[in-house]
Amino acid sequence: QVQLVESGGGLVQAGGSLRLSCAASGRTFSNYVIGWFRQAPGKERDFVAAITTDGNTNYADSVKGRFTISRDNAKNTVSLQMNSLKPEDTAVYYCAARFGGMPGAIMTVARFFSSWGQGTQVTVSS
Repeated sequence: QVQLVESGGGLVQAGGSLRLSCAASGRTFSNYVIGWFRQAPGKERDFVAAITTDGNTNYADSVKGRFTISRDNAKNTVSLQMNSLKPEDTAVYYCAARFGGMPGAIMTVARFFSSWGQGTQVTVSS
């Protein structure tokens, strides 16, 4: 099972940018689909973005055009570049992993990911 650690969260003003990183252990990182999810207090955990083993990407409508997910298999890392941040982006952000391929519709559902990081707080002020 891959181990995941998120970093890069913080406090920014609306319109600013942050870059989150997800560092993974193991020698088979390239075989995992990696997703980013976020959860605000009192809310359900929502899909943000995902990237497949071959680099195909999927984004929630709320972040499309503002966020970019990428992976560097040589460094065992996945990044989430967040631009034009809005107060409604405020949440704890988690990266998650699932071994092998999966249908696009399933990549948006948190319960189908088996490995999770501890989360990193992102706060966007107005």
